Amino acid sequence: MSRLDLGDRTTALETAVRAAEGRIEPALLDEARAVAMRARERGGLSAEHTVVALAGATGSGKSSVLNAVAGVAVAQPGVRRPTTSHPMAAVWGAGADPLLDWLEVGRRHQVGAPSLDETPAPPRRRTPVGDNSGLVLLDLPDHDSIVTEHRMRAERLVQRADLLVWVVDPQKYADAALHEGFLRPLAGRAEVVVVALNQADRLTPDETSAMLADLGRLVAQDGLEGARVLAVSAKTGQGMDELRGLLAKAAARREAATARLAADERAVAQKIVDECGTPPPSRQGNQAKGDLVTALEAAAGVATVVDAVRASARRDARAATGWPLTRWVGRLRRDPLRRLGLRTADREHRAPSGRDDLVRTSLPTARPAVRSAAASAVRRYVEEVTRGAADPWVLAARSRGQAGIDKLPDALDQAVATTRVEASRRPVWWSLVNTAQWTLIAVVAAGLLWLLGLFGFAYLQLPPPPTPVLTLPTWSGEGIVFPGAPESGDGLGGVDPFRIPWPTLMVLGGLALGLLLALVCRVFGTLGARRRAMGARRRLRQSVGVVADELVRTPVGDELARLASCRTAATVAAS
Repeated sequence: MSRLDLGDRTTALETAVRAAEGRIEPALLDEARAVAMRARERGGLSAEHTVVALAGATGSGKSSVLNAVAGVAVAQPGVRRPTTSHPMAAVWGAGADPLLDWLEVGRRHQVGAPSLDETPAPPRRRTPVGDNSGLVLLDLPDHDSIVTEHRMRAERLVQRADLLVWVVDPQKYADAALHEGFLRPLAGRAEVVVVALNQADRLTPDETSAMLADLGRLVAQDGLEGARVLAVSAKTGQGMDELRGLLAKAAARREAATARLAADERAVAQKIVDECGTPPPSRQGNQAKGDLVTALEAAAGVATVVDAVRASARRDARAATGWPLTRWVGRLRRDPLRRLGLRTADREHRAPSGRDDLVRTSLPTARPAVRSAAASAVRRYVEEVTRGAADPWVLAARSRGQAGIDKLPDALDQAVATTRVEASRRPVWWSLVNTAQWTLIAVVAAGLLWLLGLFGFAYLQLPPPPTPVLTLPTWSGEGIVFPGAPESGDGLGGVDPFRIPWPTLMVLGGLALGLLLALVCRVFGTLGARRRAMGARRRLRQSVGVVADELVRTPVGDELARLASCRTAATVAAS
């Protein structure tokens, strides 16, 4: 008996059936429901009784075996044609009526007391077990009966019995109807199956040994390896002690019912596990998610937006830190972000009510192309995450994933449109550089005004006002000569000092420093634009990921979770 409690196993099987609804063949689900219901019903009936069914073909001697086991003439074997049309029960102990009602067995014989339906039986020869053992021995209708109703009664009781004793005879023990129709469907239930070769008194010992070996081989091929196979003779009593011992032991242990039901549930649960397929590796799902988001990024035109963010950031940096006298040239080129409608001010203008669902971009991507690319991405994603699963689950997951394809173009565009791609604030250094640039422009302007004044004095031939001069260090044959150093020889070793008027220095120095500062800031602006583009790409990927989760991954994930739930529950029930 399995360590798993029968109630827990039944609950797991019912969970698997609910999860597999609409995904697995209805016939298999009906079989699983029937097994679970049978377990619930049998569990609510007497646990003190063990139901043993004697099943077999016409003429196999089931009724004779029943009488031999009971030690009293309970059943009357047919005389002209040995057939059994209605089940008969031989009961040891009291309290089996509700169980027999569930089994729908009306003909009952209480061993140890006269039957109400039969004439008084002759004195019993031998009773195999005590009167209170709880054994319920059934004589089933022939499984090969020409009457359909008889066959159906036999099949129903075969399903509900706790222990099955198949009575076969030397002529028909290899009958295909027996092995294919009854024994093979019981594969995996060897612990609750006994095969009794009746009429062994007609065989020699060598023939009996050879036939038992062949019967054991056939039973093993039916998936019942380990099932007990023995030779008996209801006529002479050969092997009956062994059969009685098996039944007495099963009745005493009171585990046959649980073992049979657990075996039935394991068998049908394993079929459900097989229908679920193999689970995909966990890494495969993570890789598929990344591939899906990357594909939807391409469909949404994220690369175009990122390039626009980079170009716009460079444009903004040059407008703020470039040489003031040439900044207007950059403004002649249209802002890439504004061209796509992704400037914050543009979004607020298009959706003044604050409703993000009204915001759209101006990306030049055709809707059919977006839908086609998105559909391909979804199809590849479903194929990856359902690799190994059975076809019904794959089709269901694909249907769930494709349900949102028509919504993807708008959802992706809205995700891009509502994602903040601009910097939240301008860098502080832009303001500092801008102030420095205008300061240098002011210095240049002051220098020009100063030079213009000096030019005016010269033009009017007026005495020029004193103009300060900056004297720079010079090189002579004796080395570097700094301003203010004592002269030697002809002054500075024959080299005139380099002097530059301050107005000229202000103009030239201001222009040179402004241009140099603009060039340096252009390099830093390019680096900043790259960082801003990387940040925008990260936020856009997150936004696209949200769309992928909502329209693709969550619906497909729900289906995969249902598959995992079914597989897990069925695996538990099959353990």
